[in-house]
Amino acid sequence: MHSNINSRRPHAVNKLVSKEEVGELVRRMRGERTELNDYRSKSLKLHGLICAKCGREFDQKSQNLLTVHHKDGNHNNNPKDGSNWENLCAYCHVDEHSRGILANYLQEK
Repeated sequence: MHSNINSRRPHAVNKLVSKEEVGELVRRMRGERTELNDYRSKSLKLHGLICAKCGREFDQKSQNLLTVHHKDGNHNNNPKDGSNWENLCAYCHVDEHSRGILANYLQEK
């Protein structure tokens, strides 16, 4: 038995969106992306191209493997001095967040 995919979704209201609304949404999304790149570039300059956890060093070609971790977990907390940021390689960043999930799981048992 095949189910209609639309039967599982709430019925959407057909609403025409103006060009101005679309333009505003695109500007807002670009602004958020610019802000993300802004704090990332600031953190890389402040803390260097090195993972704060494993100590691996990166160069200009491999810097895309470095991520910015927010120490307090709040992505909106971006002080100019970089005190809430630490540069972590992609592997250490995943490990950092996995540890919190594992700790929460173990506390529930």
